[in-house]
Amino acid sequence: MITPFRIDIPQADLDDLTDRLARTRWPNEVADDAGWDYGFPLARLQELAEYWRTGYDWRKHEAALNELPHFTTEIDGQTIHFVHVRSPKPDALALILTHGWPGSFLEFLDVIEPLSPDFHLVIPSIPGYGFSGPTHERGWDIVRVARAWAELMRRLGYGRYGAQGGDFGSGISLALGAVAPEQVVGVHVNYLPTRPDPDANVELSATDEARLDKVRQLMANRPPYQALLASTPQTIGYALTDSPVGQLAWIAERFAQWTDPRSPISDDRMLTDISLYWLTATAASSGRLHHDAPRRIEPCPVPVGVAVFPHDITQSVRPLAERLYDVRHWSEFDRGGHFAAMEEPDLLAEDVRHFFLTELQHD
Repeated sequence: MITPFRIDIPQADLDDLTDRLARTRWPNEVADDAGWDYGFPLARLQELAEYWRTGYDWRKHEAALNELPHFTTEIDGQTIHFVHVRSPKPDALALILTHGWPGSFLEFLDVIEPLSPDFHLVIPSIPGYGFSGPTHERGWDIVRVARAWAELMRRLGYGRYGAQGGDFGSGISLALGAVAPEQVVGVHVNYLPTRPDPDANVELSATDEARLDKVRQLMANRPPYQALLASTPQTIGYALTDSPVGQLAWIAERFAQWTDPRSPISDDRMLTDISLYWLTATAASSGRLHHDAPRRIEPCPVPVGVAVFPHDITQSVRPLAERLYDVRHWSEFDRGGHFAAMEEPDLLAEDVRHFFLTELQHD
């Protein structure tokens, strides 16, 4: 059963958030010029927290979100929330767009208008995230999510469709191509990590080698947030679920470090995303995907399109990607970062359109 859904956060939850923000117990900072040497700068976090408490208007953003068609359904024992925007073209190809961490379905708000004239859009929340959370049992890895997406698209009546995503959404989309190759016509991703492979026997450019050096540095110095979420998501979840400033710093740091300074995301958009994590108490359940994700998946047999943004965590190396995937389309952009759908929605939307309507039209 598919049920219409409306966002309606209880006022008591919003009042509790305001009260907790007002009673924040702040740590000190070693010096005014510490910058990012020790983590998120105190002055900037206090500025964001005060705006969240006194200036940010959740109800305004909630009303805007409710203008979209939201639905829920139950798949594999889990509530699945999704937005479903139908194209005015009845025979349009459907696309399922999948967010990552610490994002949400909100990532795709600005690509709905440019994509919906040509595609039916299905934009779900990953189990454990937002209104699809929290999860209540172990095992929601990217393959299980992909199987749920295949069932969701079947219920919606789509026999052929494409998949797009970044971050975890990239892995889920590629896994969807593996579990439903007869239905998935292609997968477009804007994040595709490529690890060094000494046995690859491929010719690499200086740019490729520089990208691999960056990957080697990340592998040798695993980011602290990743190590915590991959090993003890429940432990860090206690702090993030109890302290809104903790949740704010945890996610705002990712936005600050992973976005291109030339295409910043507004404080309002970021705080709406963070509010979604806070108001649904999904800090721990969303983090569990890091713990469960590193499981082997079958190779993706369908055509793949890749968009590379310069300020992302890493940039893909094409010769290595082509050893693993049937790459039919490759774009390199000169601006944009990890949250491409938020930072550069027009660039991403046009690349997605080109891949599915031009590169794959002969299939």
